[in-house]
Amino acid sequence: MKPSAWIATAVGALVALPAFADGELNLYSARHYDTDERLYSDFEDATGITINRIEGKADELAARLRAEGANSPADVFLTVDTSRLKRAKDLGLLQAIENPTLEARIPANLQDEDNFWFGFSQRARVIFYNKETVTNPPQTYADLADPAYKDKLCIRSSSNVYNQTLLAAMIEHMGEDGAKAWAAGVVDNMARAPQGGDTDQLRGIVSGECEVSVSNTYYFARAMRQDVRGVSSDIDMIGWVFPDQDGHGAHMNLSGGGIAAHAPNRDNAIRFLEYLVSEQAQKYFSDGNDEYPVVEGVALAAPVAAMGEFKADSVNLAKVAENLPAAQRIFDQVGWE
Repeated sequence: MKPSAWIATAVGALVALPAFADGELNLYSARHYDTDERLYSDFEDATGITINRIEGKADELAARLRAEGANSPADVFLTVDTSRLKRAKDLGLLQAIENPTLEARIPANLQDEDNFWFGFSQRARVIFYNKETVTNPPQTYADLADPAYKDKLCIRSSSNVYNQTLLAAMIEHMGEDGAKAWAAGVVDNMARAPQGGDTDQLRGIVSGECEVSVSNTYYFARAMRQDVRGVSSDIDMIGWVFPDQDGHGAHMNLSGGGIAAHAPNRDNAIRFLEYLVSEQAQKYFSDGNDEYPVVEGVALAAPVAAMGEFKADSVNLAKVAENLPAAQRIFDQVGWE
């Protein structure tokens, strides 16, 4: 990264970013991966545009954008999961753009129908299981509610955005009543109260706390690539299933972003989003963070490729996002903590 670029966190007192500065881009990012450094430095080298970066949790960045209003220096907002992208749109934090490059390279179901946000990488939400004790692992998300798996399941809390979007997708496919019955069955099958992150669900299998868990693929791929405490040393005991291969396909969580509502460097912001769908940048998402590119035909990193090919759910994620309030209501009704 060029010496003039700098990073700050979203918490605490901050020196203000420059608003308009020719040759600069102000990025608010809830992506917190060190491997993204290559994304930014290559863009700077290719374009001569310096990236000034604010990093923080999605809700903190959204609150900052709201507080700054029309005076915000932000040009681009990046975050993880459709729920947060929709929230940013609904709060008026993003602006719509018509861009043929983005619309052509990103599948229609992975971008906002009004062009406020766009997906740039994906993670499949799949089923993991103990190969030593589970001879008939769940093959569908619906199977997770089967009484055959009572007291065997580890899964994250209802406050987790990945689970919120999964349930919202179940509503789209099954209707609210069907999704509610499914969520109640999942609660009945939990081996422990929801706790921890996705990696902790994998650790639950290794420790014997549960025999089946749900996690995003990139957490498991990371444990194949590097030493992840409580997972990597016993990774051979963990099997995986891409769910619903005879139905809708595996649910995909999205990482994406859009142009800030009052972007002072709008042209530079558009160039940055276009760069994120280039083959070079798309390959970095996989090589650096074990994610799936949104652009078809881009080569996968070895750990991701090793998990095998699968059918992804092609449901429109903008439609799924509309079901998020209903999903939260169902979580509360069935007692999913």
